[in-house]
Amino acid sequence: DEQIERERTSRRLSGGCCALAAIYLMGKFYVANAGDSRAIIIRNGEIIPMSREFTPETERQRLQFLAFLRPELLGKEFTHLEFPRRVQPKELGRKMLYRDQNMNGWAYKKIEEADLKFPLIYGEGKKARVMATIGVTRGLGDHDLKVFSSNIHIKPFLSCFPEVRVYDLTQYEHCPDDVLVLGTDGLWDVTNDKEVASVVMEVLTSYEPNDPCRYTVVAQELVVRSRGMLKERGWRLANDKLGSGDDISVFVIPLGGPGNYT
Repeated sequence: DEQIERERTSRRLSGGCCALAAIYLMGKFYVANAGDSRAIIIRNGEIIPMSREFTPETERQRLQFLAFLRPELLGKEFTHLEFPRRVQPKELGRKMLYRDQNMNGWAYKKIEEADLKFPLIYGEGKKARVMATIGVTRGLGDHDLKVFSSNIHIKPFLSCFPEVRVYDLTQYEHCPDDVLVLGTDGLWDVTNDKEVASVVMEVLTSYEPNDPCRYTVVAQELVVRSRGMLKERGWRLANDKLGSGDDISVFVIPLGGPGNYT
């Protein structure tokens, strides 16, 4: 992240990205995630999560706590408090549900002038944004990202530090159908863990265990199914729902070789 910051001027590059990395070292897989990509292990049909997404919703309390400690980062335009909906001027003096950095649940408070500011986190699900600008809270870069038409920097709220999970391959006997799947959010936006596992098993069982291309075909199939088919009303999945409009990158990594197959 520091290197990207140094080079953004010399190379005239801006922007940022999420990062998902898997490293094999001394019999263990270390999976590091910063952003909204996802990794899962499929072992004997069982799904084992190897990451979690970092979004304004999942990191609400961290973001609110930082804004509480350093209110100057909000530029007098935002409030660190969260409300079920945008507060209207006519609601001054009334009571409304809210929550702050210390709360999991909700409580009531009397609406004050400061509560009319735009919330630090606004929207739900994939539409949730930090300062109405960015939908991921960890990643690399974005050093120059600002709130639209303002001089408020968003970078202080974005973390480059990943969460790391460890999987010990020596604890289990793995067959060629056991895999680690890495995918960007374009895959997971329209396909859940069970659907991915189903595609993995469907494709792998149609190939010989010692056929090395079977894993590439699985990755290709996951990309194609998530994008869908181009029709008159845009890209559509098999169930006619909208296909993924985001980038879709997928890696399928075998955990066991043909010699382990039973």
